[in-house]
Amino acid sequence: MSTETTVVARTGRTAPRGLKRAAHSSPRGLKPAALVATGFLLLGLTACGPTSFVITPVPAEQELREQVVLREGAWATKKIALVDVDGILRNTRERSMLTGSGENPVSLFAEKLDQAAKDDSVRAVVLRINSPGGTVTATDLMYAEVRSFRQRTGKPVVACMLDVAASGGYYLACAADRIYAHPTTVTGSIGVIMVAPEFAGTMQKLGVRANVFKSGPLKDAGSMFRELNDADRAVFQGLIDGMYAGFLEVVAAARPGIEAERLKQLADGRVYLGAEAVKLGLVDETGTLHDAIFAAKELAGLSDKAVKVVEYARPLGYRPNVYAQTDGSPAQVNLINVGLPEWLSSPSPQLMYLWAPGW
Repeated sequence: MSTETTVVARTGRTAPRGLKRAAHSSPRGLKPAALVATGFLLLGLTACGPTSFVITPVPAEQELREQVVLREGAWATKKIALVDVDGILRNTRERSMLTGSGENPVSLFAEKLDQAAKDDSVRAVVLRINSPGGTVTATDLMYAEVRSFRQRTGKPVVACMLDVAASGGYYLACAADRIYAHPTTVTGSIGVIMVAPEFAGTMQKLGVRANVFKSGPLKDAGSMFRELNDADRAVFQGLIDGMYAGFLEVVAAARPGIEAERLKQLADGRVYLGAEAVKLGLVDETGTLHDAIFAAKELAGLSDKAVKVVEYARPLGYRPNVYAQTDGSPAQVNLINVGLPEWLSSPSPQLMYLWAPGW
């Protein structure tokens, strides 16, 4: 049972009284240290003007919990699990403004699939993908998790692509039994990219020099402190070519109707709208999320039965319906941001299955 305490904080005398009430009420599951931290946070924010806050204590246990987001019938017992894939795919914790760290997308994804695998009443999974891709390894790990889930459970998986499911987002969709896209979905971008920033010219103008001691001529290949030479480029191009070949193998396995030469023509990095991707054979059908859910029912032999659609979330996350999104990073791929994205601010080049036209 969850307890909700509402604290209304305004400038003047009201804010301290509200904060005092919050400090004296210590609901089960919320530690005193957390209350103190919350108090300081509220004091800092209320200095900016009248603000209302809703404090919702949550259980100390953070295991994923099932939430019903769609019920087709009052007596429905069979389930379709809806699993989100949002933002940049990477095998590292996301940064949070409040806590400094967040979920690891790969770990959370695997945890949700495990939850669906253990529940016998879950008969199929719908992957709701809204991602421009991410790092090569993270993408491949998530792809392998879906393949493993299908093999060990026999439960069908349907991919439903929303705004963006490009590059690594499309790679992941290829692990599903069937792929749906909205007519306006941006998908494709089959390929690999590596961005290696270089500041050698700028450093020379500023009179700054980096002294590098290395065991071999290629040890600092890709360093932002010197220009790339032909040997550096050959090494990195070899990596890109190998990973690109792996991407083509994944797509060829998922879309056997596309001939190899035709696939290479389609996989030149360009993106396609969902309707065009269907015509090209990269996607099975255009449709809504509800169409994808019905397709999952069909594959599970439940087309004539009422089901529950469920999601898995931490206790704090509330899912009112099937369109509710997770708290993951939005798929901002061509907007102007103040700071560099984490994948671009890394000191070393990263190999990416990523559509990022803004960079």
